[in-house]
Amino acid sequence: MVDPIRLAMWSGPRNISTALMRSWENRGDTIVVDEPLYAHYLAVTGLDHPGRDEVIRAGETDWRAVVETLVGPVDTDVRVFYQKHMAHHLLPDMDRAWTHQLDNVLLIREPGEVVASYTKARTDVTADDIGLPQQVRLHDELAAAGATPIVIDAADLLGNPKGYLRALCDHLGLTFTERMLSWPPGPRPTDGVWAPYWYDAVWQSTGFAEPRPRDVHLEGAAAAVADECRPLYHHLHEARLLL
Repeated sequence: MVDPIRLAMWSGPRNISTALMRSWENRGDTIVVDEPLYAHYLAVTGLDHPGRDEVIRAGETDWRAVVETLVGPVDTDVRVFYQKHMAHHLLPDMDRAWTHQLDNVLLIREPGEVVASYTKARTDVTADDIGLPQQVRLHDELAAAGATPIVIDAADLLGNPKGYLRALCDHLGLTFTERMLSWPPGPRPTDGVWAPYWYDAVWQSTGFAEPRPRDVHLEGAAAAVADECRPLYHHLHEARLLL
């Protein structure tokens, strides 16, 4: 039995992470899992996210049990096990050694754009909420172990989705397929139970959105969070994959 490629895409919220999950699931040889650590994250932090109680009821709140499914056996005909993760779900007390068993990729986005989008759904936001501190920590830990993850900026990918998806497939030893560039609209059974609160745009989509400049205006605490995160973003941005 050949072990599948376990592709872990570590993102922050309000990125193109769900569109990427659609892209990979549409390959036909890939299974996906949507934010498997979310229930644990909410149960431990006590944060009030949209649909919080439903997420906890539907998910697994023991991160160790979740990890067993992420690194454990899958169906023999699966070529890729695509794992959509939010980096901030990696809480400080969690052992991260299991991530070394995955092919890790970091998906980043300019923090001002993230904060502006995030605050449309939740009034309060901190640096930890948007995942950049956790992405940097994971990147540096993996790099120190000789397994530096690929970093992809969402803006770069939207400008050239075919090129970046092909490059990622090449890196993983996979054949790129045009099926990764489009998908049917609407919800999927693999979407998390939180999808009605966050996935409206993806449900209406049939492919990657055209990149467009965004006029972001932040004030007060939201602006401070974006400013706090920019050095972290630039740390990863300088290491990003360029085509």
